Amino acid sequence: MIEAELKARVHAPQDVIRNLDQYGPGHVETYHDTYYDDADGSLTARDAELRTRTVSSPHDTRFVLTYKGATIDADSGSKPEHETRVTDPDAVHAMLTGLGYRPAIAFEKRCRNYEFDARGRKMQATLAFLPELDATFLELETLIRDDGDVQEALSDVRAVLHDLGIKDPDLTKERYSEAVAASRG
Repeated sequence: MIEAELKARVHAPQDVIRNLDQYGPGHVETYHDTYYDDADGSLTARDAELRTRTVSSPHDTRFVLTYKGATIDADSGSKPEHETRVTDPDAVHAMLTGLGYRPAIAFEKRCRNYEFDARGRKMQATLAFLPELDATFLELETLIRDDGDVQEALSDVRAVLHDLGIKDPDLTKERYSEAVAASRG
């Protein structure tokens, strides 16, 4: 699958929440993300990402393993994404380190997630607050099967972002992992 996604810095989170609530109720989750790479940084060098995520909500905790390939759309940073739930995060960590990967960076995101249909597509919106950056972002994505549909999908995502009050100058390709690493010096 390809994640056709746009991300924006949010300056008025309460306004965005009000607009998102028109699509339906959101649910609060906390993400604890750990990004892995090998000693040579070969994943980063080829623009790939390997991540484990613990997702905690008031009702549930789940674990997810994600691999993202190299960017296929330079303007948005959209990437192929493969994700699966895991039942034993300690075993996944042992497998990854056994294969030569090491945790490169870990951080927390406090999220409010929405799933809805818009412009004929299933969309997921994540309003993410990163405490280390003291910054809020909005990620809006739709999954597509064929990279030939990326531009049309991104056009639909951009239109929904505009409906939510997000302006083009607020869009960013900034990666959380890089921003957190930079803030840590």
